Amino acid sequence: MWWEIKKAAYMIRHIVLTKFNADTTEEKIAAIYAELAALVEKLSGAHGFTGGRSSSPEQIERGYKHGFVIDFDSWADLKTYAEHPEHKALGAQLVQCAIGGIDGILVLDLEH
Repeated sequence: MWWEIKKAAYMIRHIVLTKFNADTTEEKIAAIYAELAALVEKLSGAHGFTGGRSSSPEQIERGYKHGFVIDFDSWADLKTYAEHPEHKALGAQLVQCAIGGIDGILVLDLEH
């Protein structure tokens, strides 16, 4: 049945967009993203890390020029990631590098 197919494909897409301070280098951002990608590889139920700088031809990022996406199999898997000490440390680095701290970060979690 169609609902079984949908249920089998169900996941949470975690989207994080950041406005970085002008003095935050692309190398620093890439290093944070590489550590996040490595963390995702360690966790079951987390996969598909993709991150980087926007290359949108629309150019309506409104300052959110960098972002990343991670897919989770369940809300419990997202919770495990959110509570992981490495995530907390990397999240603190993102906040420190973002314009206005936490105000320079957007997080969306989409069910699909």
